[in-house]
Amino acid sequence: MVDIAFGPEPGKKPAHSTANAEAYLAAQRRKRMYGGVLLIFFVAAMASGFLVAQDRNAGDFMDGLQRLGDFPSEVLTEAWAKRGNLPGLMWAALPSLIETVNIALVSTLIGALAACILSLLMTRGLARFPRLIPYLRRLTDGMRAFPEIVIALVLIYILGGGPVPAMIAIAVHTAGALGKLFSEVAENADLKPVEGLSSVGATWGQQMWFGILPQVAPNWLSYALLRFEINVRASAILGFVGAGGIGYELKIAMQWGGGRYDQVVAIFLVLFLTIVVIDQLSDRGREKLVTGR
Repeated sequence: MVDIAFGPEPGKKPAHSTANAEAYLAAQRRKRMYGGVLLIFFVAAMASGFLVAQDRNAGDFMDGLQRLGDFPSEVLTEAWAKRGNLPGLMWAALPSLIETVNIALVSTLIGALAACILSLLMTRGLARFPRLIPYLRRLTDGMRAFPEIVIALVLIYILGGGPVPAMIAIAVHTAGALGKLFSEVAENADLKPVEGLSSVGATWGQQMWFGILPQVAPNWLSYALLRFEINVRASAILGFVGAGGIGYELKIAMQWGGGRYDQVVAIFLVLFLTIVVIDQLSDRGREKLVTGR
């Protein structure tokens, strides 16, 4: 038998490095100091921002806060009194809802296709023209830097009101946002299939189609479905600036004020139910794409 001793010999204690302990404590003190400085800066920025906004505001924030529920209460009271009209109003809002969903769907498809091409052209190790990578990245930065409503306002001035400016505006923003996400996914792809295809003389397009797309397709489709949910809400918001869809109907109903609040609630209910359904379908679709179940 061989005796096996665990730990130090009796009577001896393990030597601790005083220098390591002091370095650890010093690092902890620095972290606490930096955290405190950031907290102070954050609180000061919040306070100063609130004071500036309060000075520029037409009314007092605290006085307005007390009346925060007045308008929702008025809307819900009138809608409840006319609750019998809600089913008919919800049915009447379906054509505008279909237009909104169509805007979101077409803009998502166009934006996602553009993002696929841009992402492959600006991904390091995959790009056909590596020198163009910085310029394409700045292009996608610019595409997602401007909100959809700003792009839509410019296009409405040029093209006039309607669903086309909304579709183009959302597609541009979608291409910029998905282009970045798609590129990050492609950067993590295994390059061995690409190297194998290149060794047998495959073109760049064939390398991407057979070597990269099968790896990134589930994540790309997952991001595209998530973006579709966002675009439904964006297309509804763009209706307020004359881009058509259910948002335009909601704007008209709210402008009429009292007497049309039941229509406002009906449109909100239709839009809410649609987003819930799309969210559930997208969640199930993403789960099947990622997990295969």
